[in-house]
Amino acid sequence: MGDTEDGAGNAAYGREKFNRSRSHFTDRVTADGRDGWPVEAGRYRLVVSRACPWASRALVSRRLLGLEDALSLAVADPIQDDRSWRFTLDPDGRDPVLGIHHLSEAYDARETDYPGGVSVPALVDIPSGRLVTNDYQRLTLDLATEWTDLHRPGAPDLYPEPLRAEIDELMEGVYQDLNNGVYRAGFATEQDEYEAAYADVFRRLDLLSVRLADRRYLVGDTITEADIRLFTTLVRFDAVYHGHFKCNRNKLTEDPVLWAYTRDLYQTPGFGDTVDFDHIKRHYYQVHTGINPSAIVPAGPDLSGWLTPHHREDLGGRPFGDGTPPGPPPA
Repeated sequence: MGDTEDGAGNAAYGREKFNRSRSHFTDRVTADGRDGWPVEAGRYRLVVSRACPWASRALVSRRLLGLEDALSLAVADPIQDDRSWRFTLDPDGRDPVLGIHHLSEAYDARETDYPGGVSVPALVDIPSGRLVTNDYQRLTLDLATEWTDLHRPGAPDLYPEPLRAEIDELMEGVYQDLNNGVYRAGFATEQDEYEAAYADVFRRLDLLSVRLADRRYLVGDTITEADIRLFTTLVRFDAVYHGHFKCNRNKLTEDPVLWAYTRDLYQTPGFGDTVDFDHIKRHYYQVHTGINPSAIVPAGPDLSGWLTPHHREDLGGRPFGDGTPPGPPPA
């Protein structure tokens, strides 16, 4: 996220044709270090924004797998400037581990004059200060499958081998129509472009509602990568996509199945405790000045319903399989 305007600044959102940039830096951190980046406790820093759904996938995975001690975390200010993500939440506006003011400095250390946008999540090599990867699609899969030696005892298998083909197929459709579809609707510059994206969003939501009516999780009977990727879009739906991105056929709270499913995950350790609605709302409404020139942040929606009973446990399912929930989030 933050990779849509190709350097044109925040005002370009909604005024120029939207294209989701492909991840430019696709090195992988692996157990065997085949790309030159071996898994190693304390070596890498995960840079996120709590506003960003793509980065939030990594936040959830890191919590569920118990990687907090092995993989340190930098949280960017939800309000970008024209140099993109910045560390103004930290003392002196500088990340205390990497020593940089803007994430773009780690991109520059990797490739001088890199022409693309600066996106999160980003994995940065602490010793060199260089960006390793911004491949948000691959990053969480590697945390689940390559970082296993550093997982906590009782960590769930978020990408079980027998289910990978089904997970991959489902995630691809959800990505095209929903995860990215809300952006295609929100940043559309033509009516027909918007209406096509809107149709994709709600067609996919209807299919997911049917799928989840009689099963607790998307694939198998435990939480997998597929649930993480759906959750980070659904949790933002009423707060930003319904109004700001004009995906307003109905709210999440008006679909009994999807609302219960999202609440179930929100109340599961590792999900809701990574969500910051303040960061989410301020980022979308204050950064996307091309579609919200006043930068006024809505006071709603009412968040009190998120902790109400969902009754999804009646469908069975074992959230963590043979594993256990993560402990409380670190301070």
